[in-house]
Amino acid sequence: MAERPAKVTIGFQGGQVLGARLTASALKDLREAVPHGGWRDVEVDDGAVALDLSQVVYLHTESDEHRVGFGL
Repeated sequence: MAERPAKVTIGFQGGQVLGARLTASALKDLREAVPHGGWRDVEVDDGAVALDLSQVVYLHTESDEHRVGFGL
């Protein structure tokens, strides 16, 4: 069975954000590459994105947990 992509938000200096779906292995590779900076091609669910990793300030990964209503 293919791995299910995770919803990831990539935040950049200046306030821009990029939403994407990444496989677990692509997310792991991205996390390992961010501290080193430079340009990196990242495979997303519908193609590839070239990122300047020196501008990335955060990675937010959404859980697949489904919630109903307003409770936590």
